[in-house]
Amino acid sequence: MTEFQRICLVHYHEIGLKGHNRATFETRLLKNLEALLGAFPVVTIHRIAGRLCVFLKEGTGWETAKAVADLIGQVPGTARVSCGFKCPRDLDEMVRAARAAMDEAGEFSSFKVAARRNHTDFEIGSMDMNRIVGAALCAAYPDKRVRMKDPDLTVGVEVVQGAAYVYARSLPGIGGLPVGSSGTVACLLSSGIDSPVAAWRMARRGAVCVGVHFSGRPQTSDASEYLVDDIARVLERTGCIARVHTVPFGDCQREIALSAPPSLRIIMYRRLMFKVAEEIARREGAGALVTGESLGQVASQTLDNIRCTDAVVELPVFRPLIGTDKLEIIGEAQRLGTFDISSQDAPDCCTLFMPRSPETHAKLPVVLEAEDALPIERWVGELADAAEVRDYACAAYRPRTRRAHATAEAAR
Repeated sequence: MTEFQRICLVHYHEIGLKGHNRATFETRLLKNLEALLGAFPVVTIHRIAGRLCVFLKEGTGWETAKAVADLIGQVPGTARVSCGFKCPRDLDEMVRAARAAMDEAGEFSSFKVAARRNHTDFEIGSMDMNRIVGAALCAAYPDKRVRMKDPDLTVGVEVVQGAAYVYARSLPGIGGLPVGSSGTVACLLSSGIDSPVAAWRMARRGAVCVGVHFSGRPQTSDASEYLVDDIARVLERTGCIARVHTVPFGDCQREIALSAPPSLRIIMYRRLMFKVAEEIARREGAGALVTGESLGQVASQTLDNIRCTDAVVELPVFRPLIGTDKLEIIGEAQRLGTFDISSQDAPDCCTLFMPRSPETHAKLPVVLEAEDALPIERWVGELADAAEVRDYACAAYRPRTRRAHATAEAAR
Protein backbone atom coordinates (compact mmCIF):
# COMPACT_ATOMS: atom_id res chain seq x y z
CA MET A 1 0.00 0.00 0.00
CA THR A 2 1.39 3.40 -0.97
CA GLU A 3 1.57 6.51 1.20
CA PHE A 4 0.41 8.72 -1.67
CA GLN A 5 -3.25 9.58 -2.14
CA ARG A 6 -4.77 7.67 -5.03
CA ILE A 7 -6.45 9.62 -7.81
CA CYS A 8 -8.15 8.94 -11.12
CA LEU A 9 -7.60 11.60 -13.76
CA VAL A 10 -10.51 11.91 -16.19
CA HIS A 11 -9.46 13.17 -19.60
CA TYR A 12 -12.01 14.44 -22.10
CA HIS A 13 -11.68 15.36 -25.75
CA GLU A 14 -14.92 16.63 -27.26
CA ILE A 15 -15.75 18.73 -24.20
CA GLY A 16 -12.34 20.37 -24.51
CA LEU A 17 -13.31 21.66 -27.97
CA LYS A 18 -16.19 23.69 -26.55
CA GLY A 19 -15.98 27.47 -26.28
CA HIS A 20 -17.39 29.73 -23.59
CA ASN A 21 -19.83 27.01 -22.44
CA ARG A 22 -17.10 24.45 -21.77
CA ALA A 23 -17.50 24.82 -18.00
CA THR A 24 -21.15 23.77 -18.31
CA PHE A 25 -20.16 20.46 -19.92
CA GLU A 26 -17.38 19.90 -17.38
CA THR A 27 -19.76 20.52 -14.50
CA ARG A 28 -22.33 18.15 -15.98
CA LEU A 29 -19.73 15.39 -16.28
CA LEU A 30 -18.54 16.09 -12.73
CA LYS A 31 -22.10 15.83 -11.34
CA ASN A 32 -22.69 12.58 -13.25
CA LEU A 33 -19.48 11.06 -11.86
CA GLU A 34 -20.35 12.13 -8.31
CA ALA A 35 -23.66 10.30 -8.57
CA LEU A 36 -22.28 7.17 -10.23
CA LEU A 37 -19.33 6.81 -7.84
CA GLY A 38 -21.40 7.14 -4.69
CA ALA A 39 -20.69 3.54 -3.65
CA PHE A 40 -16.90 4.00 -3.88
CA PRO A 41 -14.51 5.64 -1.36
CA VAL A 42 -14.38 8.99 -3.18
CA VAL A 43 -13.39 12.07 -1.19
CA THR A 44 -14.15 14.69 -3.83
CA ILE A 45 -13.93 15.47 -7.55
CA HIS A 46 -12.35 18.69 -8.83
CA ARG A 47 -11.62 20.33 -12.14
CA ILE A 48 -7.85 20.62 -12.51
CA ALA A 49 -6.00 21.96 -15.56
CA GLY A 50 -8.38 20.68 -18.22
CA ARG A 51 -9.08 17.42 -16.39
CA LEU A 52 -11.41 16.11 -13.73
CA CYS A 53 -9.58 14.57 -10.81
CA VAL A 54 -11.27 11.96 -8.62
CA PHE A 55 -9.62 11.84 -5.19
CA LEU A 56 -9.92 8.53 -3.33
CA LYS A 57 -9.83 8.09 0.43
CA GLU A 58 -6.57 7.37 2.21
CA GLY A 59 -5.86 3.65 2.36
CA THR A 60 -7.83 2.80 -0.79
CA GLY A 61 -6.33 -0.28 -2.42
CA TRP A 62 -5.37 -0.90 -6.02
CA GLU A 63 -8.31 -3.16 -6.86
CA THR A 64 -10.80 -0.54 -5.71
CA ALA A 65 -9.01 2.20 -7.63
CA LYS A 66 -9.04 -0.02 -10.72
CA ALA A 67 -12.79 -0.62 -10.34
CA VAL A 68 -13.38 3.13 -10.09
CA ALA A 69 -11.36 3.75 -13.26
CA ASP A 70 -13.12 0.96 -15.14
CA LEU A 71 -16.52 2.48 -14.35
CA ILE A 72 -15.41 6.01 -15.23
CA GLY A 73 -14.21 4.75 -18.62
CA GLN A 74 -17.77 3.70 -19.49
CA VAL A 75 -19.35 7.06 -18.59
CA PRO A 76 -20.30 9.24 -21.59
CA GLY A 77 -17.98 12.23 -21.87
CA THR A 78 -14.84 10.39 -20.77
CA ALA A 79 -12.14 10.04 -23.42
CA ARG A 80 -9.53 8.42 -21.19
CA VAL A 81 -9.05 7.70 -17.49
CA SER A 82 -5.71 7.28 -15.71
CA CYS A 83 -4.91 5.72 -12.33
CA GLY A 84 -2.22 7.42 -10.29
CA PHE A 85 -1.24 9.41 -7.25
CA LYS A 86 -1.17 12.91 -5.86
CA CYS A 87 2.26 13.86 -4.51
CA PRO A 88 4.30 16.92 -3.49
CA ARG A 89 5.95 19.07 -6.19
CA ASP A 90 9.33 17.52 -5.55
CA LEU A 91 11.19 15.55 -8.24
CA ASP A 92 12.26 12.77 -5.88
CA GLU A 93 8.65 12.34 -4.74
CA MET A 94 7.43 12.37 -8.33
CA VAL A 95 9.87 9.58 -9.20
CA ARG A 96 8.67 7.55 -6.20
CA ALA A 97 5.05 8.07 -7.22
CA ALA A 98 5.89 7.15 -10.83
CA ARG A 99 7.53 3.89 -9.70
CA ALA A 100 4.49 3.04 -7.58
CA ALA A 101 2.20 3.73 -10.55
CA MET A 102 4.37 1.69 -12.93
CA ASP A 103 4.43 -1.28 -10.56
CA GLU A 104 0.62 -1.42 -10.78
CA ALA A 105 0.36 -0.84 -14.52
CA GLY A 106 0.73 -4.45 -15.62
CA GLU A 107 3.17 -5.95 -18.10
CA PHE A 108 5.15 -3.60 -20.34
CA SER A 109 8.45 -3.62 -22.21
CA SER A 110 8.81 0.02 -23.20
CA PHE A 111 7.79 3.34 -21.71
CA LYS A 112 8.13 7.09 -21.98
CA VAL A 113 7.56 10.04 -19.66
CA ALA A 114 5.09 12.76 -20.62
CA ALA A 115 5.50 15.67 -18.21
CA ARG A 116 3.49 18.87 -18.22
CA ARG A 117 3.98 21.99 -16.11
CA ASN A 118 0.77 23.97 -15.78
CA HIS A 119 2.12 26.70 -13.48
CA THR A 120 5.40 28.53 -14.02
CA ASP A 121 5.90 28.94 -10.27
CA PHE A 122 7.50 25.48 -10.48
CA GLU A 123 11.03 26.22 -11.61
CA ILE A 124 11.65 23.09 -13.73
CA GLY A 125 10.14 23.04 -17.22
CA SER A 126 8.35 20.15 -18.94
CA MET A 127 11.33 19.06 -21.06
CA ASP A 128 13.66 18.99 -18.08
CA MET A 129 11.12 17.01 -16.06
CA ASN A 130 10.90 14.47 -18.90
CA ARG A 131 14.67 14.09 -18.85
CA ILE A 132 15.15 13.93 -15.06
CA VAL A 133 12.22 11.65 -14.26
CA GLY A 134 12.94 9.49 -17.32
CA ALA A 135 16.58 8.99 -16.31
CA ALA A 136 15.57 7.98 -12.79
CA LEU A 137 13.01 5.47 -14.11
CA CYS A 138 15.57 4.01 -16.56
CA ALA A 139 17.89 3.38 -13.61
CA ALA A 140 15.05 1.82 -11.60
CA TYR A 141 13.89 -0.41 -14.49
CA PRO A 142 17.06 -1.41 -16.38
CA ASP A 143 15.23 -4.19 -18.26
CA LYS A 144 12.74 -1.72 -19.77
CA ARG A 145 13.57 0.49 -22.72
CA VAL A 146 12.50 3.99 -23.59
CA ARG A 147 10.46 4.38 -26.75
CA MET A 148 9.16 7.82 -27.64
CA LYS A 149 6.74 6.59 -30.33
CA ASP A 150 4.00 4.07 -29.43
CA PRO A 151 5.42 2.87 -26.09
CA ASP A 152 3.68 0.14 -24.12
CA LEU A 153 3.29 2.53 -21.19
CA THR A 154 3.18 6.31 -20.84
CA VAL A 155 4.03 7.76 -17.44
CA GLY A 156 2.21 11.06 -17.02
CA VAL A 157 3.50 13.76 -14.70
CA GLU A 158 1.30 16.84 -14.30
CA VAL A 159 2.48 19.69 -12.10
CA VAL A 160 -0.26 22.09 -11.08
CA GLN A 161 -0.50 24.75 -8.41
CA GLY A 162 0.24 23.17 -5.05
CA ALA A 163 0.63 19.52 -6.11
CA ALA A 164 1.71 17.04 -8.76
CA TYR A 165 -0.27 14.17 -10.26
CA VAL A 166 1.54 11.10 -11.52
CA TYR A 167 -0.05 8.18 -13.35
CA ALA A 168 0.84 5.19 -15.52
CA ARG A 169 -2.16 2.92 -16.15
CA SER A 170 -4.56 4.53 -18.63
CA LEU A 171 -7.54 3.08 -20.42
CA PRO A 172 -9.71 4.54 -23.17
CA GLY A 173 -13.14 5.88 -22.39
CA ILE A 174 -16.18 5.84 -24.65
CA GLY A 175 -15.95 9.55 -25.45
CA GLY A 176 -18.96 11.59 -26.45
CA LEU A 177 -20.73 14.16 -24.29
CA PRO A 178 -21.95 13.89 -20.69
CA VAL A 179 -25.54 12.76 -20.24
CA GLY A 180 -27.73 15.80 -19.65
CA SER A 181 -25.90 18.18 -21.96
CA SER A 182 -28.14 17.61 -25.02
CA GLY A 183 -31.72 17.60 -23.74
CA THR A 184 -34.17 14.72 -23.34
CA VAL A 185 -35.31 12.10 -25.85
CA ALA A 186 -38.01 9.40 -25.69
CA CYS A 187 -36.63 6.03 -26.81
CA LEU A 188 -38.92 3.25 -28.06
CA LEU A 189 -37.34 0.45 -26.04
CA SER A 190 -38.07 -3.23 -26.69
CA SER A 191 -36.47 -6.29 -25.14
CA GLY A 192 -34.65 -6.92 -28.43
CA ILE A 193 -31.04 -6.30 -29.41
CA ASP A 194 -31.28 -3.05 -31.37
CA SER A 195 -33.18 -0.48 -29.32
CA PRO A 196 -30.95 -0.62 -26.18
CA VAL A 197 -27.94 0.10 -28.40
CA ALA A 198 -29.78 3.01 -30.03
CA ALA A 199 -30.64 4.46 -26.61
CA TRP A 200 -27.03 4.07 -25.46
CA ARG A 201 -25.77 5.88 -28.55
CA MET A 202 -28.08 8.80 -27.82
CA ALA A 203 -26.92 8.88 -24.18
CA ARG A 204 -23.35 9.00 -25.48
CA ARG A 205 -24.32 12.15 -27.39
CA GLY A 206 -25.42 13.75 -24.14
CA ALA A 207 -29.16 13.01 -24.22
CA VAL A 208 -31.20 12.02 -21.18
CA CYS A 209 -33.04 8.89 -22.35
CA VAL A 210 -36.60 8.14 -21.26
CA GLY A 211 -37.69 4.68 -22.44
CA VAL A 212 -41.14 3.80 -23.78
CA HIS A 213 -41.77 0.05 -23.81
CA PHE A 214 -44.86 -1.39 -25.54
CA SER A 215 -45.86 -4.61 -23.84
CA GLY A 216 -48.21 -7.14 -25.46
CA ARG A 217 -50.03 -7.37 -22.13
CA PRO A 218 -52.84 -8.42 -21.56
CA GLN A 219 -52.73 -10.45 -24.79
CA THR A 220 -49.27 -11.83 -23.91
CA SER A 221 -47.36 -12.35 -20.68
CA ASP A 222 -45.35 -9.55 -19.08
CA ALA A 223 -42.02 -11.37 -19.63
CA SER A 224 -40.69 -8.65 -21.94
CA GLU A 225 -41.17 -6.08 -19.20
CA TYR A 226 -38.77 -7.92 -16.90
CA LEU A 227 -36.18 -8.12 -19.67
CA VAL A 228 -36.53 -4.39 -20.35
CA ASP A 229 -35.99 -3.73 -16.65
CA ASP A 230 -32.83 -5.85 -16.77
CA ILE A 231 -31.66 -3.89 -19.82
CA ALA A 232 -32.41 -0.61 -18.07
CA ARG A 233 -30.37 -1.76 -15.06
CA VAL A 234 -27.37 -2.22 -17.37
CA LEU A 235 -27.83 1.25 -18.87
CA GLU A 236 -28.33 2.68 -15.38
CA ARG A 237 -24.82 1.68 -14.29
CA THR A 238 -23.39 4.57 -16.30
CA GLY A 239 -26.36 6.92 -15.99
CA CYS A 240 -27.63 6.26 -19.51
CA ILE A 241 -31.36 5.90 -18.77
CA ALA A 242 -33.65 7.88 -16.50
CA ARG A 243 -37.11 6.34 -16.68
CA VAL A 244 -39.14 3.70 -18.54
CA HIS A 245 -42.84 3.99 -19.34
CA THR A 246 -44.42 0.56 -19.93
CA VAL A 247 -47.52 0.76 -22.12
CA PRO A 248 -50.00 -2.20 -22.12
CA PHE A 249 -50.52 -2.35 -25.86
CA GLY A 250 -52.04 -5.78 -26.52
CA ASP A 251 -55.73 -4.88 -26.61
CA CYS A 252 -55.22 -2.09 -29.15
CA GLN A 253 -53.15 -4.41 -31.31
CA ARG A 254 -55.97 -6.92 -31.19
CA GLU A 255 -58.48 -4.28 -32.34
CA ILE A 256 -56.21 -3.27 -35.21
CA ALA A 257 -55.73 -6.91 -36.21
CA LEU A 258 -59.50 -7.44 -36.32
CA SER A 259 -60.30 -4.43 -38.48
CA ALA A 260 -57.23 -3.57 -40.59
CA PRO A 261 -55.97 -5.25 -43.77
CA PRO A 262 -53.44 -7.89 -42.58
CA SER A 263 -50.64 -6.48 -44.73
CA LEU A 264 -50.95 -3.07 -43.02
CA ARG A 265 -51.00 -4.27 -39.42
CA ILE A 266 -47.32 -3.61 -38.73
CA ILE A 267 -47.47 -0.08 -40.13
CA MET A 268 -50.58 0.68 -38.11
CA TYR A 269 -49.05 -0.76 -34.95
CA ARG A 270 -45.96 1.37 -35.47
CA ARG A 271 -47.92 4.53 -36.17
CA LEU A 272 -49.93 4.12 -32.98
CA MET A 273 -46.75 3.43 -31.01
CA PHE A 274 -45.19 6.60 -32.40
CA LYS A 275 -48.26 8.64 -31.48
CA VAL A 276 -48.27 7.29 -27.92
CA ALA A 277 -44.50 7.77 -27.58
CA GLU A 278 -44.88 11.35 -28.82
CA GLU A 279 -47.54 12.04 -26.19
CA ILE A 280 -45.31 10.61 -23.46
CA ALA A 281 -42.39 12.63 -24.87
CA ARG A 282 -44.44 15.81 -24.58
CA ARG A 283 -45.30 15.00 -20.98
CA GLU A 284 -41.59 14.42 -20.28
CA GLY A 285 -40.45 17.54 -22.12
CA ALA A 286 -38.52 15.40 -24.64
CA GLY A 287 -37.51 16.94 -27.95
CA ALA A 288 -37.31 13.85 -30.16
CA LEU A 289 -38.19 10.17 -30.51
CA VAL A 290 -35.50 7.49 -30.88
CA THR A 291 -35.86 4.04 -32.44
CA GLY A 292 -33.50 1.14 -33.06
CA GLU A 293 -34.44 0.80 -36.72
CA SER A 294 -31.86 -0.16 -39.33
CA LEU A 295 -32.68 0.44 -42.96
CA GLY A 296 -34.08 -2.66 -44.68
CA GLN A 297 -33.55 -4.97 -41.71
CA VAL A 298 -37.23 -5.97 -41.38
CA ALA A 299 -40.47 -5.18 -43.20
CA SER A 300 -41.29 -2.08 -41.15
CA GLN A 301 -37.88 -0.55 -41.87
CA THR A 302 -38.07 0.06 -45.61
CA LEU A 303 -37.95 3.62 -46.87
CA ASP A 304 -41.65 3.68 -47.75
CA ASN A 305 -42.72 2.25 -44.40
CA ILE A 306 -40.44 4.58 -42.46
CA ARG A 307 -41.99 7.50 -44.34
CA CYS A 308 -45.47 6.32 -43.36
CA THR A 309 -44.62 5.99 -39.66
CA ASP A 310 -42.79 9.32 -39.49
CA ALA A 311 -45.79 11.11 -41.00
CA VAL A 312 -47.92 10.42 -37.92
CA VAL A 313 -45.79 12.52 -35.51
CA GLU A 314 -44.52 16.08 -35.35
CA LEU A 315 -41.40 15.43 -33.29
CA PRO A 316 -38.20 14.48 -35.14
CA VAL A 317 -37.39 10.76 -35.12
CA PHE A 318 -33.74 9.84 -34.57
CA ARG A 319 -32.46 6.47 -35.83
CA PRO A 320 -28.83 6.19 -34.69
CA LEU A 321 -28.55 2.64 -36.12
CA ILE A 322 -30.07 3.37 -39.52
CA GLY A 323 -26.89 2.60 -41.48
CA THR A 324 -25.60 -0.18 -39.19
CA ASP A 325 -25.84 -3.88 -40.03
CA LYS A 326 -26.97 -6.59 -37.60
CA LEU A 327 -23.50 -7.95 -36.86
CA GLU A 328 -22.27 -4.49 -35.91
CA ILE A 329 -25.28 -3.97 -33.65
CA ILE A 330 -24.75 -7.37 -31.99
CA GLY A 331 -21.09 -6.53 -31.36
CA GLU A 332 -22.04 -3.24 -29.74
CA ALA A 333 -24.74 -4.91 -27.62
CA GLN A 334 -22.17 -7.43 -26.40
CA ARG A 335 -19.76 -4.66 -25.41
CA LEU A 336 -22.60 -2.77 -23.73
CA GLY A 337 -23.69 -5.86 -21.78
CA THR A 338 -27.28 -6.12 -23.03
CA PHE A 339 -26.89 -8.85 -25.65
CA ASP A 340 -27.41 -11.86 -23.39
CA ILE A 341 -30.53 -10.27 -21.90
CA SER A 342 -31.96 -9.41 -25.33
CA SER A 343 -31.25 -12.93 -26.61
CA GLN A 344 -33.80 -14.44 -24.21
CA ASP A 345 -37.18 -15.33 -25.69
CA ALA A 346 -40.10 -13.28 -24.47
CA PRO A 347 -43.44 -12.64 -26.18
CA ASP A 348 -44.07 -8.94 -26.66
CA CYS A 349 -46.02 -6.62 -28.91
CA CYS A 350 -43.51 -7.11 -31.73
CA THR A 351 -44.54 -10.76 -32.12
CA LEU A 352 -48.26 -10.30 -31.49
CA PHE A 353 -50.81 -10.66 -34.36
CA MET A 354 -48.11 -10.56 -37.03
CA PRO A 355 -49.25 -11.03 -40.64
CA ARG A 356 -47.71 -13.63 -42.93
CA SER A 357 -47.01 -11.12 -45.72
CA PRO A 358 -46.51 -7.62 -44.34
CA GLU A 359 -46.54 -4.64 -46.69
CA THR A 360 -43.03 -3.41 -47.46
CA HIS A 361 -43.99 -0.39 -49.59
CA ALA A 362 -46.96 1.15 -47.79
CA LYS A 363 -48.76 4.14 -49.29
CA LEU A 364 -49.79 6.80 -46.81
CA PRO A 365 -53.31 7.46 -48.27
CA VAL A 366 -54.13 3.74 -48.01
CA VAL A 367 -52.90 3.63 -44.41
CA LEU A 368 -54.88 6.74 -43.48
CA GLU A 369 -58.03 5.22 -44.96
CA ALA A 370 -57.56 2.06 -42.88
CA GLU A 371 -57.05 4.15 -39.73
CA ASP A 372 -60.27 6.12 -40.23
CA ALA A 373 -62.31 3.29 -38.72
CA LEU A 374 -60.28 3.30 -35.48
CA PRO A 375 -60.42 5.68 -32.48
CA ILE A 376 -56.72 6.48 -32.71
CA GLU A 377 -56.77 9.80 -30.81
CA ARG A 378 -58.73 8.31 -27.92
CA TRP A 379 -56.38 5.35 -27.75
CA VAL A 380 -53.36 7.63 -27.62
CA GLY A 381 -54.57 9.40 -24.50
CA GLU A 382 -55.75 6.20 -22.83
CA LEU A 383 -52.50 4.35 -23.50
CA ALA A 384 -50.32 7.24 -22.33
CA ASP A 385 -52.40 7.50 -19.15
CA ALA A 386 -52.17 3.74 -18.57
CA ALA A 387 -48.38 3.67 -18.88
CA GLU A 388 -46.60 2.35 -15.79
CA VAL A 389 -43.49 4.29 -14.81
CA ARG A 390 -40.25 3.01 -13.33
CA ASP A 391 -37.37 5.35 -12.50
CA TYR A 392 -33.64 4.67 -12.68
CA ALA A 393 -30.60 6.50 -11.36
CA CYS A 394 -29.69 9.34 -13.72
CA ALA A 395 -28.17 12.44 -12.13
CA ALA A 396 -29.08 14.63 -15.09
CA TYR A 397 -32.80 13.78 -15.08
CA ARG A 398 -35.34 16.15 -13.60
CA PRO A 399 -38.95 14.86 -13.70
CA ARG A 400 -41.26 17.37 -15.25
CA THR A 401 -43.64 18.91 -12.73
CA ARG A 402 -47.37 19.05 -13.35
CA ARG A 403 -47.15 22.81 -13.50
CA ALA A 404 -44.44 22.73 -16.18
CA HIS A 405 -46.46 20.19 -18.17
CA ALA A 406 -49.60 22.33 -17.92
CA THR A 407 -47.67 25.40 -19.06
CA ALA A 408 -46.29 23.52 -22.06
CA GLU A 409 -49.76 22.22 -22.96
CA ALA A 410 -51.20 25.73 -22.77
CA ALA A 411 -48.45 26.97 -25.07
CA ARG A 412 -49.45 24.37 -27.64
